[in-house]
Amino acid sequence: MNTPESSAPKKRVAPKSARRRSREVALQGLYEWLIAGSDAGVIEAHMREQDGFDKCDAVHFDALLHGCIRDAATLDAVLSKHVDRPTNELSPIEHGVLLIGAYELKNCVDVPYKVAINEAVELAKSFGGTDGHKYVNGVLDKAAAELRPAEVGAARSARR
Repeated sequence: MNTPESSAPKKRVAPKSARRRSREVALQGLYEWLIAGSDAGVIEAHMREQDGFDKCDAVHFDALLHGCIRDAATLDAVLSKHVDRPTNELSPIEHGVLLIGAYELKNCVDVPYKVAINEAVELAKSFGGTDGHKYVNGVLDKAAAELRPAEVGAARSARR
């Protein structure tokens, strides 16, 4: 029997990049850190044992996990200017996603600011609440103007 579902073309999903996987695993580690306050080394070891870790960019994962934990106070200071409540009152997923986005904006200049924001939005869509991705987008768009003023200014000027 031919049903509409079986005859519909299947949507092809592009495989996740190693960088995207590293962001996902780093988010899981940051979630553990935000919830339980576990040691970064213990979290890293735990994340490296997860199935599929070999498919992620381990160097980027290390930079994100350890950088976000190490620089959390500095990143939260930047984020606090653009959020509507203290960062410790955000959901741990949104907080972790915002930490990753802010870290990439601040430290990963090889990642264009629009890509850093888009990747954070995708993380929020995959792991966060219903409209969390919209919140993440708005906060990081404002933070990008502060952290990468020349790049953001050039992009905004080009649109005019």
